[in-house]
This record gives sequence, structure tokens and C-alpha cells, in this order.
Amino acid sequence: MWDAALHALGVFADPHRLWVLLVGVLAGFVVGMIPGLGGVVAVSVLLPIIFRFDAPTALAALTGALAVVYTSDTITSVLVGTPGSPASGPTAIEGHALARRGQAARALSAAFLSSAVGGMLGVIGLTLAIPVARPLVMLLGSPELFMFTVLGLAYSGSLLGASPIKGLLSGLLGLLLGLVGPSPAAAQFRYTFDHPYLLDGISLEVLALGIFGIAEITSLLARGGAIAREAPLGAGWLEGVRDVLRHRWLLLRGSLIGVWAGVLPAIGATAAAWMSYGHAVATTPDRSRFGKGEIRGVIAPESANNAATAGDLIPTLLFSVPGGPAAAVILGALYAYGIYPGPRLVEQHLDLVYVIVWSFALANVLGAILAFGTSPLVARLTHIRFALVAPPLLVTMVLSAYQTTRHSGDLLALFALGILGWLMKAAGWPRAPLLVGFVLARPMERYFWLTVELHGWRWLTYPGVLAIAALMVGPTLWSLLRDRREASSRRAKGKPEGSVPGALLAILAAVLFGYGLWEARTYEWQARLLPMVASAPGLILALVQAPLALRGEVTGSELEAPPGRELVQLLVIGAYLGGCWLVGYFWASLLYLLAFLRYAARLQPAAALSYTLAGLAVLWGIIRAFGLAWPSGAVLR
Repeated sequence: MWDAALHALGVFADPHRLWVLLVGVLAGFVVGMIPGLGGVVAVSVLLPIIFRFDAPTALAALTGALAVVYTSDTITSVLVGTPGSPASGPTAIEGHALARRGQAARALSAAFLSSAVGGMLGVIGLTLAIPVARPLVMLLGSPELFMFTVLGLAYSGSLLGASPIKGLLSGLLGLLLGLVGPSPAAAQFRYTFDHPYLLDGISLEVLALGIFGIAEITSLLARGGAIAREAPLGAGWLEGVRDVLRHRWLLLRGSLIGVWAGVLPAIGATAAAWMSYGHAVATTPDRSRFGKGEIRGVIAPESANNAATAGDLIPTLLFSVPGGPAAAVILGALYAYGIYPGPRLVEQHLDLVYVIVWSFALANVLGAILAFGTSPLVARLTHIRFALVAPPLLVTMVLSAYQTTRHSGDLLALFALGILGWLMKAAGWPRAPLLVGFVLARPMERYFWLTVELHGWRWLTYPGVLAIAALMVGPTLWSLLRDRREASSRRAKGKPEGSVPGALLAILAAVLFGYGLWEARTYEWQARLLPMVASAPGLILALVQAPLALRGEVTGSELEAPPGRELVQLLVIGAYLGGCWLVGYFWASLLYLLAFLRYAARLQPAAALSYTLAGLAVLWGIIRAFGLAWPSGAVLR
């Protein structure tokens, strides 16, 4: 084993391979900063290039790109509140709140260091897993894997946010959205309205950009001013390092959660980040600080998502079961070289496995250095008027969202989900559980039917299942009791003000869950069971939530400006997306950038024109370099 590791180090240390690794790191770093692209695009964009190299060199480039995506995606998450990838959603919540308090450097420093350490711990986990992971993974059957997905949904719903009812509603809504498209247990499509765009389900990238990105840009534009309201950067870089050292045990636990989530197929970095975030919330005495700029909410998920990326490679290399979408691309590259993962890979190509290990380790170090080196300049964006940052960011987000299916439906879905995210923010509903429920929907259904087929209903009495259920029930009940006490405390202080947006969103959720329940009746029983499981409790909770919101017994709005002003900004974004659908991405972006910079940002005509042309030139370069597509428009088609 160690001989193979040393031999791989000698192969890896070739200067040519190191240069190719650096190219991969740079590609992954740039892609990670573009909202919505993520690890899949980072490794996919290199595929046409790497096949001219031998297998060790190609794998070094792919691994280098994958290793740094979850480091650089922190930048947009912290500075503008838009997740660079779905896995950086928790960082967008806590890190962006810190940035708006003038602590962007602290948040970035803690995130970069946590990400680097988490990645290194993930590499250690990958190294140790090579001889022992097979029997370890085989100890878990489909019943336990199914219960882990339920545990992740329950934790995110009950522990994230001030109201567990809102959190559970959000998680169940995400679960229902995740079930749109083909059923893995029956040859049937669900909730597609006979539209071809929905046949493959809703895109994770579009959902994350809509729920978080569109909603945050709307609020920031309505509020006006700079991204950071308070003090300048200061000496926050060292403070972030001290935060990581102070919470080193949380860092370790987050990394372990990430590695374990990576080992479990189809769970991946996004669920790992949210589960680690939920763990940070659950183990903190004062939970009220979360959502308002809690550094522990940055450290835990950042360590987890990078550790999960390394963990994803464990089932990929040992069982030919990709732990995540990006790992699936690497699996395809191995197949292209005639290398088949599994026991034979460990026996015949062990040195190649260690090339991946060394590449991941060095790429983590290079990514952290690159992030620390460039961030002081980038962090100054927090003191620039957001009206100058928002237009190119929104245009880039739309381009990123369109890459998922390259269908005009991406534009409609992005706006519809943006409206939903804004409504959730207006009603004080946590958006994180929705993303968790969406991510876990597919593996939850897959593991459930595999469990039923293999074990019948005996699995409900298995010791492992009962142990996981106990872990789930305790914190959920505790959160409900805590919410009841807090509601009593608010009533004791005086009659609270009711929330009309909260009641309206609860009614809308009840309609959606009611439709989901009614429509599920028409499906075959294999296809309808999980939609009913998501819709029935969701309908009950929504009907309970509506009067609670009207009586003011739950927390209220998270909007940062008057609702009317925010609604105007949301409609402007909708008009731009409608323009992309009608006349095409290029002409709509040209008109939007010119009009917004001239009249909203109040730039002089020459400055607005120069800024617009420069932004479009950069976008054109990105489109050409990465082979991206853009909406051509219904008129031009």
C-alpha cells in the first residue's frame, strides 16, 4: 500500500503533471465563483482537453478542478448572498450576514481555512478507506440508508429556523418538488403537466439560484446602498483563523459528517453541508444567532462540503457507484481510459488511486492559497453600491441556469422559484430545508423501494432503523416544545402582530400539497406512495400554520425593505427574464444592463455604455471558453 503511494508520488511529481494540475485548479476556481455552475461543469469543461494526456495526468487535472470548486464558491456566497453552488447555501446565509455587518474578511478567512482543512481530512478519509471502506459500507443496508435520508430531512426541517412547523413545511415542499419527473419505481411521470421541460424533473441548479439568488438580489436592490452596511474590512482575516481554531472540534465533526455523506451514494456535498449546518445549530446553546451571521454556521458546512467531495470518490473508486454528479464525470473518464473502478482498481491500479489522493491534497492547498491571495481585492466589492454589482451578477446567473437543460423552461422555472423564495423570505420561512428536501427526494425514494422489495415491512423492526429513528424523534420533539414555549413567551409580552404574507404562503402551500395529494391518486401505487407521504402531512401542517400566522404566534418577515419596493424589483427581474425568452439572451441583457445602469444605478450614459459593453465582452469570453449556450429567443427562432 505504502509502496504504491510513494510510487504515485513520484509519478505525480512530474513537472508536466503539476502544470496540468494547476490548470485544473484554475479552471475549478473560476467556475466555482460563477453562481450555479459547480463541480459538474468544472470537471466537464476539462473533458475535451484531458484525453490527449495519459490517465494519471488527466485524473490530476479533473481532481484539481473538483477539489477547489467548494473553496472558491464561497466568494459569491459571502459577498452577495448567492450560492456559488448548492452546497454553499449555508455559507450564503451566515457568511453574507457577516459581510453585511462589515465582516466579509472574517467570514471568507474562516470559510477558506475550514474548506482546506475539511478537504485534507477528506483526503485522509479516502486514504484510510481504501483497505477498509468495503466492509464498512456493506454493513449498511437499504433500510439504514433510507432512514439516513429521513433523518437529514427531519433535522433540517426541525432545527433550521426559528419555527419547526415552518421548517418542516419547507422541507416537505422541497421533497414534493424533488419528486417532479420520472418515478424510479414505476414507468410513470409525475406532476409534469404534460410539459416536456418537466419530464426530467426540476434542476437543482435552477432551484438553488431561484430560491436563494433571485430572492437575495431582489431584497438587496430594494434596500439600496452597499452590500456591507457597517465597518470596513479591518483585520478580519486573522479573526477568521482564530474562529476556526476556537471551534476546531466543530470543524472536525463537520468534516466527518462530510466524509460520511460522501461515502453514502447520492447524498453528496449539498446534503452534507446542510446536515453539518444543522449539527452546528443543534449543538449551539444560543440558536437565535443563526441566520444573522453566526461564524459556526460557516465553519461547519464549509468543512463538510469539501470533505464530502473527497468522500464521494470512495464509492466511486471502490464500487463504481458515483457518490455525486461530479464523481460520475470522473467515473466516465476512467471508463474512457479502460480502467474499471472496483476491487480490480485497488488491486491493479492502486498507484492511480494515490495519484488522485495526492492531486486532491495539493489542489486543496493551492486553492486555499489562491483564495486568500485574491479575496482581499474581491472583498472590497462589499463596499460598492449593489446596483453596480447586481446587473452582471443577474445576467451571469441567468446564463448559468440555462446550462442545466438549455431549454427556455429554465427561465420560467428560475423566476417562479425566485417568487417562491421571496415569498418564503417575506413570511419568515427558512429556505434551507426546502433545498435539503429537494436533494434527498430521489435517494429517499430509491432506497425506500429497494428496502420494500428486499425486506418487505420487516425492516421497521431492525435495530439500526430503530436507532436512527430515535436520533430523529428526540431533537424534533424538543424543537416543537421549544417553539411552543417561545410562542407562549411572545403572547405573555402582549398581543403579537399577525403576518398576512405568512398566512397567504401557508394557504398557497396547502393548495400545492392538496394538489399533490389529489394528483397522486392517479398514479400507480409505486409512484404515488412517497408523494402522498410528502403531501398529506404538508397539507395538515399548512392548515395549522395559516391561523398561527394570522395570530402572530410565529416569527415574521425577513424582508429588508418595504414589500412594495421589493415587489417592484422582483417584477423588473421578471421582465428581464421575459425579454430573454422573447428576444434572446444577448439583446435582453444589452437592454437590461444599459437601462438599469443608467436609470437605477444613475451612471452617466458613457459610463453605462462602457460598463455594459465590457460586461458583455467578458460574458462572451466565458461562453466561448466553456462552450456554453444562451437563449436565442422566441422571436429569433
